[in-house]
Amino acid sequence: MTSSNRQHRLRSALARVVRIGGVTLAAMLHGCALIPPDPVVTGPLTAPPPMRGLPPAEPNGAIYQPTAYGNYPLFEDRRPRNIGDIVTVVIEEKTNAAKNVQTTTDRSGDADFGVGLNPSVLPKELGAKQQFDLSGGNSASGKGSSRADNMFKGTLTTTVIDVLPNGNLRIAGDKQIAINRGSEYIRFSGVVDPRSITGANTVSSTQVADARIEFRSKGTMDEVQNMGWLQRIFLNLSPF
Repeated sequence: MTSSNRQHRLRSALARVVRIGGVTLAAMLHGCALIPPDPVVTGPLTAPPPMRGLPPAEPNGAIYQPTAYGNYPLFEDRRPRNIGDIVTVVIEEKTNAAKNVQTTTDRSGDADFGVGLNPSVLPKELGAKQQFDLSGGNSASGKGSSRADNMFKGTLTTTVIDVLPNGNLRIAGDKQIAINRGSEYIRFSGVVDPRSITGANTVSSTQVADARIEFRSKGTMDEVQNMGWLQRIFLNLSPF
């Protein structure tokens, strides 16, 4: 073997080692990376600030100025109808789902053939002993069941972020709580009919269309629910 051939084989072996090492390192990094869950509530969580200043009130001596921010006519309904108004959502979600499946099948079949008399036109090998019996059957049975119970209660004050052409309100909001080294946040968004809002400026979450509710936490309580980095590596590398 010449020196050039040995060098070529050595370079090929080193290239294979580098490729294997690169694949292994990529798999380890992928296993170590913790992909955060996709957010359920997307978009703005509060009303945008006004782009321009409000026009000044006219000095006509009236107490209620229609151009003054926050002033409503004396006998006007105080229900929210404008961008930036406040709506308190009473979260009272409760879902119960159950499903049972059971399937049973049974099938059988028989076949019988026999020659009792051998006509002269047929070969002598065909006689009364030339007969057969066939039988078969199959059966299958399967069962399955699933059940899910969820309950979520609480309150969250949101703001109107948009008014749809038909008068419905698009609301969104969040609440963040930090205690020591842990934090939790609740986010909510949806579309509500102003007629569903009570006189106390509250609306049930069951009356909100396209409701999106997100409750997540960060900190120690969230870390204990995650898989360790070494376990994630073996989980990504395992072919089973």
